[in-house]
Amino acid sequence: MLERITPLLLTFNEADNLDRTLAKLSWAKEIVVIDSYSTDETGNILQAYPQIKVFQRAFDSFAEQCNYGLTKIQTEWVLSLDADYILSDALIDEIKQLSEDLEVNSYFVRFKYCVFGKPLRGTLYPPRRVLYRKDQALYQSDGHAHRVVVAGKTKFLENWIDHDDRKSLSRWLWAQDRYMMIESKKLLNTPWNQLSQGDRIRRYKLLAPFAILFYCLIINRGILDGWAGWYYAFQRMLAELLLAIHLMEQETLNIRRQ
Repeated sequence: MLERITPLLLTFNEADNLDRTLAKLSWAKEIVVIDSYSTDETGNILQAYPQIKVFQRAFDSFAEQCNYGLTKIQTEWVLSLDADYILSDALIDEIKQLSEDLEVNSYFVRFKYCVFGKPLRGTLYPPRRVLYRKDQALYQSDGHAHRVVVAGKTKFLENWIDHDDRKSLSRWLWAQDRYMMIESKKLLNTPWNQLSQGDRIRRYKLLAPFAILFYCLIINRGILDGWAGWYYAFQRMLAELLLAIHLMEQETLNIRRQ
């Protein structure tokens, strides 16, 4: 099965993460990377891996970057990864032993969120469809994020991926500010009856940051993870505060336009 899979990665200034991610992809005959013109050491790191093919494309959205990447893949199956996804050895073995099932077109994988390498007991990060047949897949934007739509039957794999982003706090804040600006526009443009319960809480602005803090520390037992649990809880609370500020800003601008 591994010989029929090409990993697909998106990169932009991922020097702090790449080597750990690529170390778990040594089995791949070819790795396709879509780089958004990185300005750090990302390019030099990628050049050190002979099985990597790099294509540069100006970033417009995650979905369009991924759809472009699909056009560069020759194998039947795609393993779509972020540059901070670390495959577990157990997951690699599980994928290697997958039997041919013509009805299954994709597989979901669960994640263990890590803070500087320490896995947490719980995470807000949902399972993702990361392994799928290329000819059945199309990426669509979903707020600041993206998702791949794959026709046909899907299954869950039993093992996991470590989500271990070690970029600096300043880079994290830069990314979250961009993400939450997009997310605020999505929330305000979506009719109330189409919002999930979680997104309705986020629309209230002041409630969501404290709800997330409580959820991470108590419901997800992050308080038992020591400083790493507090770090993650504060990160998620700060992200929700940024979203609340962007919601306030967008609502004020919308009122002025009226």
